Amino acid sequence: MKFFRSFIGYLIAGVVVMAVWGELGKFGIFGGFLAAGIIIGPLWYMNHYVNLTGNLDDASFVDMGLAIGVCGIMRDTFMTGTSSLIDSIPTILLVIVGSALGGIVAAAIEKSMAKDDTFETESPEPGMNELELNNLKNKN
Repeated sequence: MKFFRSFIGYLIAGVVVMAVWGELGKFGIFGGFLAAGIIIGPLWYMNHYVNLTGNLDDASFVDMGLAIGVCGIMRDTFMTGTSSLIDSIPTILLVIVGSALGGIVAAAIEKSMAKDDTFETESPEPGMNELELNNLKNKN
């Protein structure tokens, strides 16, 4: 049932964005803000706040963006042929590289934050730095 709920949520997001976003783009930057407010906001509410797609609380998710991207690529492929798909391959590759780099940076930041949390819980006194804590551990 989770797969079906997710499928419906992503389907609605992809179809609504591809159908409406272009029309709002005619208003320039204001159209982008308008689209974020009246398209992405309610779709995010439906998929993530109401949790139609079933995301876990401690997991990050870019699923709605992926669904919208796949919908856009496939829409143009069906409308103009496979040349659109072939033309989008460099962009898709750059998105893959960018997302991998973003994941590596996010993991490094999370690891650093976990290390700080561990240091704060192990430190017997507030304001103690890492060198002082290591010296204290070595004495004991």
